Amino acid sequence: MSRTRLSPPFPDHGRPPGGLPGGAVRAAAETAGVVLAGLGAWAAVAGLGLPHPCLQVSALAAGAGLFTLRRRFPVSVLLVLAALTGLAPCVGPVTAATAYAVARRTVRARRRGRLLVAAAVLVVVCATVSAPWLGPGSVPYGLALGLILTPTTVLVPGLVGTSYGQQRRLVQALRERGDAAERARRFADSEARIHERSRIAAEMHDLVGHRLSLISLHAGGLELALERADPELREEAVLVRRTTRDAMRELRQTLGVLGPLGRDTGPEALTDATGTRADVETLVAESRDGGIAVRLDWTGPDLDARPAPVRRAVHRVVRESLTNVHRYASAAHVTVTVVHDDETVRITVRNGAPPASSVSAGNVGTGRGLTGLRERVELLGGTFDAAPLPSGGFQVDATVPAEPGDAPVPKRPGTADTGPDGGEAVAGGSVAPERRTAQVLTLALGMVTLSVLMALGIAFVYATVPHQEAGARPLPRVGMTYSDVTAAGVLDNKAVRAAATGHEPPRPAGTVGCVYPFNGATETRPGALKIARYCFDASQRLISIDRFTVPSVRDAVPWETP
Repeated sequence: MSRTRLSPPFPDHGRPPGGLPGGAVRAAAETAGVVLAGLGAWAAVAGLGLPHPCLQVSALAAGAGLFTLRRRFPVSVLLVLAALTGLAPCVGPVTAATAYAVARRTVRARRRGRLLVAAAVLVVVCATVSAPWLGPGSVPYGLALGLILTPTTVLVPGLVGTSYGQQRRLVQALRERGDAAERARRFADSEARIHERSRIAAEMHDLVGHRLSLISLHAGGLELALERADPELREEAVLVRRTTRDAMRELRQTLGVLGPLGRDTGPEALTDATGTRADVETLVAESRDGGIAVRLDWTGPDLDARPAPVRRAVHRVVRESLTNVHRYASAAHVTVTVVHDDETVRITVRNGAPPASSVSAGNVGTGRGLTGLRERVELLGGTFDAAPLPSGGFQVDATVPAEPGDAPVPKRPGTADTGPDGGEAVAGGSVAPERRTAQVLTLALGMVTLSVLMALGIAFVYATVPHQEAGARPLPRVGMTYSDVTAAGVLDNKAVRAAATGHEPPRPAGTVGCVYPFNGATETRPGALKIARYCFDASQRLISIDRFTVPSVRDAVPWETP
């Protein structure tokens, strides 16, 4: 018999790294649960005369042993347990748990359906065939027992397992698809940035670098030519050459930001005023001159003593935020807040809801500017958040360490821990305990419900089976005592005695008394009544059983009376 194709095993996140201790405990708990359910079903119907208790317990023990092999041999174990259920109904809970597990892990729908149908047929056939020896006692009652056991042991658990397995496979496929889409988006975003940086670097190198090299070369020649002719003009040539050299150095440092992610321009590419209070006030003043109602709230000392990367990040956050306000909410009120303390620098740019008439449908950005800000802030070990407000406005909130070190990049607020494949992980990669507890409770409740229904069905079948008495009552015979004859249902009837008076044959010799039972009087033909007579001697022993016919009288029907 070929094995049924099963779905790839779902990762058991709750299992420890070794896997064995947790798996052994779980398997033992599952086996103990189904055995207890089987014992409970057997104990519930044991009082109704369930035959062969030893066979029931032995079959349950064999079913528990087979239950542990359901993952390795799913088809064989399910079919054997179905046959055992037909022979011993107490194995039903074990078969139900196995049908659920096999249906949950079987991928092909046709093979799963055939397997469940085959198991159901085995339950009915085995219960019907074994009924005269191991079951209720007759084939119809065995068939009824099999039809009752089939839904609770095979069909319902199989359907539930099918639904649960398809749900898990669908969730896993959707999760993998979402992870793939997220990775594709990240790759596309990164590739777009790299391509754009490469293009800008190439343009700046071709257009600016060549011109600066020519200027430096001509300035050096002019410096040599004026060394003796005009020393004063020579100093101007030296200044031009040095300025050109500095411009080339700054150009190379600026191009450094267009390299791989994670690099910064370095402090040499910055000025001493970048990111200071005066610089931020200048940005705010420029926006105010552009027609935006913007206000600056600065709390704490100036940033002139802070490292250049921190000041550069503050400058970029304020500038990019105000630029976005110019593009999307030029008529809104804006508040720029900078809070500087000993540990962090927090920048918050918040604008109100713009009037509906000022919002243009074509001014929809790509979000790349906010992506660059997030990258720059998180490289310094800070946090960045940009989101719309419930009132209709927008807020950019960035927190940068005042003295950034080699701290790892912090996680973004509101995101869950992710594993290597991008999937959600809780408590070191395990499934949420609340979800696992809910699943266990649901399955346990389902098993209890099926066991109760199973016990009720078995009890119904055994309760309706007619119970035969220990033996048939012996027929009256000569030599029996009067008490034995009356115990057999032979009692004297006055009406029958009156009918026999004057028409009965002579009584046997030694007769002391006779009994004329009503159940012995039969009308054989119209006008003839057959009567039985039981005669006893002085010692109350039956000495004669006589049957004779006496005439019977029938009254005329009223409307036939002349």
